[in-house]
Amino acid sequence: MIIGTHNILGLSIAVTSLEKATDHVIQDVLACRKGYVCAANVHMCMESSDDPVFRDIVNNAGLIVPDGKPLYWWMKSLGETQANQIRGPDLFLSLCKEAERQGISIALYGGTRNTVERLEVFLHEKYPALNIARAISPPFRVLTEAEEKSLVDDLNSSGARIMFVALGCPKQEKWMAAHKNVLDPVMVGVGAAFDFYAGTIPVAPEWMRNAGLEWLHRFASEPKRLWKRYLWNNPRFILHYVKAVFSKSK
Repeated sequence: MIIGTHNILGLSIAVTSLEKATDHVIQDVLACRKGYVCAANVHMCMESSDDPVFRDIVNNAGLIVPDGKPLYWWMKSLGETQANQIRGPDLFLSLCKEAERQGISIALYGGTRNTVERLEVFLHEKYPALNIARAISPPFRVLTEAEEKSLVDDLNSSGARIMFVALGCPKQEKWMAAHKNVLDPVMVGVGAAFDFYAGTIPVAPEWMRNAGLEWLHRFASEPKRLWKRYLWNNPRFILHYVKAVFSKSK
């Protein structure tokens, strides 16, 4: 199902397609394998490059898909002819569609209460037979030990087999890694997908996504929150990319 992997700044990014990545997750679900999935973009790559501990967390995922267009370009230009961009929001919908078809229950974890409620409405309209076993908007603080135990017990008893986690990078990856051995559902980190489909953050036009400018659209939508991420990480990623291409051409 996964054709192979390609190393980008120490991360083992899958060379695959949306269909194959979806099937990979579903097979893990049906086999009752615990674990998590990461959708890597430039931000995640640079966080991993800066922090070896975080890099190990991401690499311990059962699957790392290339969410960002620049990662797809990196792999293509370095010889991965079968590479595809797999956006986290696209993987989210693909898995929801397959979960509806196969009667697999899901759980939603992350975002504000308003976002989660609007997302539930969207999903019920798009996939009427999809069973959303839990939809949780966690508090913006560390849970107490009692709250943590209650959350784990509730999720494990809910019947959810896929759990979508939208806490933002690097928080959601660290959260999934910390819960890998205690939560039964396969966890999938989907970043801003909740907000996109709830309509609380505008989605970039298709032409911007195809041109690799989705980051610019998001930056324009949330400049105060995202300026440091993009202005610090993007130039450094480009430098690493140029070095990788130069090294290959030698």
